[in-house]
Amino acid sequence: MDLRTFRRDFITRPLFRQAARVMPPISETEREAIDAGTVWWDGALFTGNPDWNKLLAMPRAKLTEEEQSFMDGPVRELCAMVDDWKIVWQDRDLPTEVWNFMRRKKFFGMIIPKKYGGLGFSNTAHSEVVRTVSSCSVVAGVSVMVPNSLGPGELLMHFGTDEQRDYWLPRLADGREIPCFGLTSPDAGSDAAAMTDTGIVEYGMWKGKKTLGIRLNFHKRYITLGPIATVMGLAFKMHDPENHLGRGEDLGITVALLPTSTPGVSHGERHIPQFTYFQNGPLYGKDVFVPLDHILGGEERIGQGWKMLMTALAAGRSISLPSQSAASAAICARTTGAYARIRTQFNVPIGMFEGIRKPLADLAANTYLIDAARRLTIAALDEGHRPSVISAIMKYHATDRMRDSIINAMDIHGGKAIVDGPRNYLGGQYRSVPIGITVEGANILTRNLMIFGQGAIRSHPYMLEELLALSDSDKARGLDRFDKTLWKHIGHAFATAGRAFLRGWSGGHLAPAPEGAAMRNHWKQLSRYASAFALLTDLSLATLGGALKRKEMISARLGDILSELYLLGAVLKRFEDEGRPQEDGPIVDYVMAQGQSRIAAAFAGVLDNLPARWAAVLIRLLAFPVGLPDAVPSDKLTNDVAETLMRNSPQRDRLTPDIYLGEGRQEHPLKDLEQAFALVEAAEPIEKKMREKRVRNAEEARDKSIISDMEFAQLAEAKAAAARVIAVDAFAMEEISPIAAQHRQKKPSPRPKRAAPRRNSAASST
Repeated sequence: MDLRTFRRDFITRPLFRQAARVMPPISETEREAIDAGTVWWDGALFTGNPDWNKLLAMPRAKLTEEEQSFMDGPVRELCAMVDDWKIVWQDRDLPTEVWNFMRRKKFFGMIIPKKYGGLGFSNTAHSEVVRTVSSCSVVAGVSVMVPNSLGPGELLMHFGTDEQRDYWLPRLADGREIPCFGLTSPDAGSDAAAMTDTGIVEYGMWKGKKTLGIRLNFHKRYITLGPIATVMGLAFKMHDPENHLGRGEDLGITVALLPTSTPGVSHGERHIPQFTYFQNGPLYGKDVFVPLDHILGGEERIGQGWKMLMTALAAGRSISLPSQSAASAAICARTTGAYARIRTQFNVPIGMFEGIRKPLADLAANTYLIDAARRLTIAALDEGHRPSVISAIMKYHATDRMRDSIINAMDIHGGKAIVDGPRNYLGGQYRSVPIGITVEGANILTRNLMIFGQGAIRSHPYMLEELLALSDSDKARGLDRFDKTLWKHIGHAFATAGRAFLRGWSGGHLAPAPEGAAMRNHWKQLSRYASAFALLTDLSLATLGGALKRKEMISARLGDILSELYLLGAVLKRFEDEGRPQEDGPIVDYVMAQGQSRIAAAFAGVLDNLPARWAAVLIRLLAFPVGLPDAVPSDKLTNDVAETLMRNSPQRDRLTPDIYLGEGRQEHPLKDLEQAFALVEAAEPIEKKMREKRVRNAEEARDKSIISDMEFAQLAEAKAAAARVIAVDAFAMEEISPIAAQHRQKKPSPRPKRAAPRRNSAASST
């Protein structure tokens, strides 16, 4: 007996049996979800020793000349056509001319290849278009993003038959067909596998002929574009009780392409998603019969619906929602910095108060981070990667930090942002927050189960192979596979422990950083945390096994560490990609300090609650011998970062690029804000002269020759512009209240005054 056989039979076999008892087998549904997408940088992070040079070598996300021309032309034209207040509070929909413009300019066919009549744009262009359009209107942004992400178009390109592509893609590209995707049902939200929508294989009549097809019954809700869609991608559970197809009865989740004009399909009602009024509503199907060729991808794709769903969701998580979140964060940062400079209290701009400085700095940091991660992710997509774990990270953290940004912006704006009306440029962004948090995978589920739960299986260098070995129906073959992988895993774990020890005891000084990169200490700290994360992952999996699925709080914190490693790496890469601008250094330092604080809190949460106390002690001893570092941005750094939003500078433009600021519109609240900001900043030297002479009144300063007539006029213009921005809208009672209007109609008109009695004889005698 050789050494390897002895090891397998006498050491590995008992471990194999023990692991089989504690680790649940992988089901077909789970396997399809795991196989959806690819492993990319998430795999490098799970090794505990990522090669940062490879990250920096990743090409930047860039637009082609054609894509940039589209951004400068049709995208800007579309933004100028959209009046968000009128859409939300009057029309409750995009105007007909806007829908027609989007069709004509192929906004719905951006990702469809040119050979099918689409624009054939990159993922980068898709993201940039959604980001800019979302900055002017959430309704318009959603209407553009859905056909290009969560819809039949992408699924057709990945899974459709040639005939299906040839028919549907040109019609989707030019807007003849409006798509939607029917996934969510009343009994199945995040747990899509629980859907009760069914398709029964049977014979029925189709165009006058007896045809083998599917009898569909479904109830879908929360379907974006559902009320106006002409074709839907329908997810349902397919059954063949009479075994017409020879595959048994339960055929699994399947997707069909279903024209909404098909008899038995009904739609038209609308949901009201947080008063944003994009098209959203339920779709019903009762005894709907279609031939088998309506199955997306044909009969060979029967039962592959779950994989299709995961693929479709990945696009929305990687592109659409991060792009909308980046737009919202940039709008919040740019407008709040300007408003904090314009708005004064106690004769001082409110942005000068330290209580305002902290949320201002957070706004700048969130904007920089979200866009850095968005750009890195879409660059990976353009390189052919489809990282499902990274997409979950992006969905959760982009929308969650968008929420933080909007709350901070609302707090600083106060009553200006609370009172709705055409002058309120934050109301639409605020109302969109719960939508982004909820759709395409609820954030609670994404954080607690998906990021680490899926990542540990999909992205860990050995875990998936070990689970597949445990699930192998051939136990002898499974044992052999498990033996080979297990000992590689053990060797990896010892190497990880050694790295964690060296990097931990040296405070990160012995950790690697990419060659020639700036901010080497930040890179070294990420390397230190990566090795500690890999060690903690292995010990958590070894001690908890399958129970880790139920330990959602621990899983969520492990996911937080993984997420921060990705997000902070994206921030440092952005700094390098943009040429290391010195003025951006404080923002990067601030983001890194915040991120390391979050990492430390997540580590502490896991170590304090890990059931195997010996494992927690070991990790603390190896990786954090003097305790968990908790970096907090200094007050000076906070002030420096906040100041970036209160100065009109190329840095401010670089931090908030390509958002719509009212160009092409005669009146727009952001145009007024930008104009007032420039005028107030230009008048600052005049105000400084007055402060030095202890004179507050401009007329007094002019009379005393402290300022000139020209400076007096300049100051008056700035104050008038600021007053226009600070003003809020007010409406007549009957305009906003049907009850008030009804009372006004019923209220009797005032009686005319009686004429004075005439003094004549008849009157006197009376």
